[in-house]
Amino acid sequence: MDSAALLDLLGNDNRRRILRLLARRPCYVTEISEQLSVSPKAVIDHLRKLEDAGLVESRVDDQRRKYFSIARNVRLEVTVSPHGFGAKSAYPASANLDLGRCRHLSVEIERSRSLPEVETNGGGTAGSAGDAGTVEGDGDAGDGGDAAGLASELDHLRDLRRELSMAQRWVQGRIEDVYDRIEDGVETDDRVDHRLYADVLIALDDGATTIPEIARSVSAPPGMVETALAGLECADLVRRDEDRWTLR
Repeated sequence: MDSAALLDLLGNDNRRRILRLLARRPCYVTEISEQLSVSPKAVIDHLRKLEDAGLVESRVDDQRRKYFSIARNVRLEVTVSPHGFGAKSAYPASANLDLGRCRHLSVEIERSRSLPEVETNGGGTAGSAGDAGTVEGDGDAGDGGDAAGLASELDHLRDLRRELSMAQRWVQGRIEDVYDRIEDGVETDDRVDHRLYADVLIALDDGATTIPEIARSVSAPPGMVETALAGLECADLVRRDEDRWTLR
């Protein structure tokens, strides 16, 4: 589902309350209406919108009464900062997802009773300096065939989710810090989006050397890229050799 549409849908407090209630157990319209003190007509309208979006689904019981439940797992992430706004939604990945594609993060599943711990390459926790994370945890605490094994596995996966959330916050903090350092070092031009300076540096690091190449990489007009390069050159972050630009 489109993240913007999902944000708009969840912007209503009563719809969030309905989802919170349905996350505990399936409910009839009358139950939702009574527990939330919302008219049945309004509840039906909210449920229709949630059902159209694929977030809830309805079934009919033996007495032909319709009840509603959460239809699927959806993850919504929102980032708001002085350097940008972004939202993305995703469905949980399959357990067979190839984590080898995560170049900066590794998840090591071990048969141990220790809680997951997020570590950086520098040996610190997610709140200290480092470039990439390593998550060590017990994703296979039991054989999955007994209650104790399932409970242990779920407990460890919840801990892993919490540690990953901490790591995400740390990464976002580092991103904002780098943006701030670039802005502090460059005399920015009001005509240029301040994020463009960072994007131009990334494009140069990826191998782009000419203004047309950089413009294509950052999806910006060549004139704006040229202005950004001039500011970066004054800050002694890039150098020009005829029509080619490189990082210093």
